[in-house]
Amino acid sequence: MSEAATHSTATSPGPPPVAEPMPGLLTSLEPLLREWLPRQRWFAGKGRPVTGFSLVAGTELLPVGASTAAGSPSGGSKAGLLHLLVRAHQPLVPSQGAPAHPGDCYQLLLGVREALPPRLAPALIGHVADGPLAGRTVYEALHDPRLADVLLEALRTKARVGELRCERDMRHDIPEGLVSRMVTSEQSNSSIVYGDTFILKLFRRVVPGDNPDLELPLTLSREGCARVPAPAAWMVAELGRTADPDGHHVLGVLQPFLHGAADGWELALSMLAKGEDFAVEARALGRATAEVHTALTRSLPTVTLGRPQLESLVDGMTERLEAAAQAVPALRPYAPGLRTAFEALADLAAEGRTWTAQRIHGDLHLGQCLRSPSGEWSLIDFEGEPSKPLAERRMPQPVARDIAGMLRSFDYAAHSLQPPAADWATACRAAYCSGYADVAGADPRTDPVLLRAYETDKAVYEVLYEARHRPDWLPVPLAAVHRLATDTEADTP
Repeated sequence: MSEAATHSTATSPGPPPVAEPMPGLLTSLEPLLREWLPRQRWFAGKGRPVTGFSLVAGTELLPVGASTAAGSPSGGSKAGLLHLLVRAHQPLVPSQGAPAHPGDCYQLLLGVREALPPRLAPALIGHVADGPLAGRTVYEALHDPRLADVLLEALRTKARVGELRCERDMRHDIPEGLVSRMVTSEQSNSSIVYGDTFILKLFRRVVPGDNPDLELPLTLSREGCARVPAPAAWMVAELGRTADPDGHHVLGVLQPFLHGAADGWELALSMLAKGEDFAVEARALGRATAEVHTALTRSLPTVTLGRPQLESLVDGMTERLEAAAQAVPALRPYAPGLRTAFEALADLAAEGRTWTAQRIHGDLHLGQCLRSPSGEWSLIDFEGEPSKPLAERRMPQPVARDIAGMLRSFDYAAHSLQPPAADWATACRAAYCSGYADVAGADPRTDPVLLRAYETDKAVYEVLYEARHRPDWLPVPLAAVHRLATDTEADTP
């Protein structure tokens, strides 16, 4: 079905309304969503008022009022599960020449009960005053084990309900009755762990098209790359009567849960605080990164970046630098030196130098890596930067972008100590690049112009982010900015 506004204060015309699970549902939920949605960590439109909502799709996964089985975690009380894709309309001043943003589409999983038991009190969204759910309580369904079980069962059985479709890789055994728990540390998405066996990642802000967090792990699984957990099942919404890619929305991915695995960022901080060497781990992580890049090169097309593409790349980096310097006065003294990183890349492009671009992780840092108890590293979260358009996140890029992201992550870890552990970061950076060379056959430091350009671009982004969100962290990227603006080949072996 086509997307349409069934209830919104927006005045733009649209196609015919989509079918609601029950008439008047969104209208009755709007007062609650206006208060609850902006408070969620994964809501992208903070700082701008919500002017209205429109329904993209709505499905009753568990009919409201249906009784759960006796002995279930909900104790036999009545509960319903609504799956909604809702577009939140917000005012936005478009950039020059760009169209106004239509509003972000969010995936909502709402539990419905007559009364909320005390254990689910933190999940409360509100009490519905009128409409089809009048007198009922609505809450975040992922906190409710009974409703989380409904999602796993739908994936296990390849269910199709309304516009929702579940698929699975039958090589993975998904048993019934796995105990669920919601992960509380999510930022841009939400996750549920089932029996320490699987983890379901649900995308909160959804866009049409192939999400790289499903696309690339599936590709790597078929290629036999064990460095990325292979998708066991996934859920999509097909919002059209034809095979229109604009109607294809990836909603969630179920993958093996790496029980006992250590988060790379937390592991690095722990070892650093104890004065333990991390270079061995950094080298192993470099090898794991290269294995993923090599597998992606084998399985997906690569492109050659010539002068036009590189000039466009340099223009984008330069524009981001100028915008950040305008917004952050502390960056301005370094801008001329930083600009030379991009100019050096442009000079090589003018001389006829080319680079290969391929599919990459796109947002690689220590927090996107897990080390198993056996010492093996895995890469996770291939979604890329959620703030970037999907088409941009799926574009082939030089592997130097991923490598630069990891090098910056070592610097961030080193600055968790005072004074910063500069030598620790230098050793990790060198070890990571050496490990990468062990597999790829080429050390990233032997291409210093491209690597410096990407690391500079990343550091500029970090300066702007920290200035806006975490001013106390601003000295961390500024230290890198000072180095990058004055030392053109700091990491060259």
